[in-house]
Amino acid sequence: MSIMENKSNEMDAWVDNAISDYITPGQYKSFFLFAGAGSGKTTTLINVLEYFKITHKDKFLLRRKKIAVITYTNAAVDEITRRLKFDSIFQISTIHSFSWDLIKPFTEDIRKWVRENLNEEIADLEQEQSKSKNPQNKTSIDRARRIEAKTKRLVELNDIVKFTYNPNGDNVHKDSLDHTEVLAMTAYFISNKILMRQLVATKYPILLIDESQDTKKELIDAIFEMQQAMPEHICVGLFGDTMQRIYLDGKENLQNAIPMNWQTPHKTLNHRSHKRIVDLINNIRKNVDNKSQLSREEKDGGTVRLFICNRNSEKFELEKIIVGRMAEITKDQLWNDDKDVPGNSNVKTLILEHHMAARRMGFFDFFEALHEIPRYHTGLLNGSLPGVSIFTKVILPLLHAYRCNDKYELTKILKKNSPLLDSKLLKQSEDQIKNLKICKEAVDALLQLWSERRDPTILDVLENILGSGLFIIPESYYPIIARPKNDDKNIEKNESDKEFVSSNEELLAWENALSQPFSQIERYNDYLSENSKFGTHQGVKGLEFPRVMVIIDDEEARGFLFSYDKLFGAKEMSATDLKNKEAGKDTGIDRTNRLFYVACSRACDGLAIVCYTDNPGAVKKSALTYNWFLESEIEIM
Repeated sequence: MSIMENKSNEMDAWVDNAISDYITPGQYKSFFLFAGAGSGKTTTLINVLEYFKITHKDKFLLRRKKIAVITYTNAAVDEITRRLKFDSIFQISTIHSFSWDLIKPFTEDIRKWVRENLNEEIADLEQEQSKSKNPQNKTSIDRARRIEAKTKRLVELNDIVKFTYNPNGDNVHKDSLDHTEVLAMTAYFISNKILMRQLVATKYPILLIDESQDTKKELIDAIFEMQQAMPEHICVGLFGDTMQRIYLDGKENLQNAIPMNWQTPHKTLNHRSHKRIVDLINNIRKNVDNKSQLSREEKDGGTVRLFICNRNSEKFELEKIIVGRMAEITKDQLWNDDKDVPGNSNVKTLILEHHMAARRMGFFDFFEALHEIPRYHTGLLNGSLPGVSIFTKVILPLLHAYRCNDKYELTKILKKNSPLLDSKLLKQSEDQIKNLKICKEAVDALLQLWSERRDPTILDVLENILGSGLFIIPESYYPIIARPKNDDKNIEKNESDKEFVSSNEELLAWENALSQPFSQIERYNDYLSENSKFGTHQGVKGLEFPRVMVIIDDEEARGFLFSYDKLFGAKEMSATDLKNKEAGKDTGIDRTNRLFYVACSRACDGLAIVCYTDNPGAVKKSALTYNWFLESEIEIM
């Protein structure tokens, strides 16, 4: 072990010990831990909390106190909870769940806040509407609808007995709060209500926030205010890396906002990546904050390559060639283990938008149809969209059990989900054998849809189930099944069921989605699984993979917040970019630079960057000028 690495290991141990001291009851010191990619931030968190259990758990429980640990994703919540052995002294949650748990008892305060917020939003919209020169243009019509919807909600506000909120899905009922409202309300209550501050400090005197650079800025500011108002009663610990701030609602320049009396420990050793990859990510952030990491001595080597490709290339075929090329370069055949699939299961392929994965995995038509409806976005991306679960959680497992000839699993699925095998129905039946025969005939008829390698449409499957009664069809599908073809008349809105297909736009979206082959459901479900070969640049933060292929294509991504073309010099900065840069504000290039850091830092052993562009020469020149790649590491395809 080198002297430098030995010092870094000692520094890691020092950080763990220091934070343990900071959160000692009666000696609180709030802190911000800078921890770059792969530095073992979660390991430090676990070590500190395990030590706290040994030294202070009994006293904390006696006083009915807990340590609140806020992290960014449900997967991270599950991982930390498991590693802490589900100990009740820790309240581990996402920021949305934590916020809702704090405010949900205060119904009247919520009602007052929502009323005032709606009035302000309506007033702003009406002012904008009054300036419109053409009330019939799309923007004005959309604004009028928003005014109508908010006014209607304002009228219904007094009828709500209790507000509801689902941190992990769409909130569509009239008593529901949305994600933005819950976070904004929590920040407001902490900043303006002494009782809320006292509640937090009493229940959670130690508040640790992971990925703090992406936590909503208003909430971070409120937490700063709370800690400064009662420093002896609450310890706030922020874990994060400002270079990994990729969401706009995170606090800009967080490092400069840390109170002067806070502690600021650092972790400098990268435990994840080989040296060549660590050198790359150090260079990517060099002109941002000049912070750097060391690689572990045993992780010398590593491979990075930049493949510059014409935007009009046959992309899927080219990506197959590139993984083969990486196998040659690295002499690691796991790059090329699955030649027929771009981004095989041994290679994590990072794309900018979910549409890019949908195209590559073959579920684009189903996905795109539903993604056109804004309120479906959250549910579609996390698998909770009402109506889809019958396919992903019932039909697909049934089909898989049939294909595997697993009769036990098939029977188990039917017993759990089919009304034809309802225990009460069977007990009341005079001829149970007949009931079982009906169920078998229904299953056989359903599975027959896939015989001789056929690929039925999703609607074929729905209609089959509806005809046999094998499973209960969600009510939202009835208008689609019953609707005459090419009938564009609106369906009357059912106020008692907000999940009911209520508008012609949504009806047409579902019709389009259900007309697709059922195999697209299978591929969509594969994408949602933890073992998916694809992930987004943003969504894999905190994760690591031996082999990573980063796909860069602004045109296919269709985004506007990030621009790799500008970062790599293939496109000029806009007037807005120049104005923001001159004013010292965050630009699209700044955001893209941070996103590129996040994506590249996921790789442990090998990293392939595939950049689609209309200007290969400019991209190569910038890559060399930045000193990110050697000329031998750049290939123009």
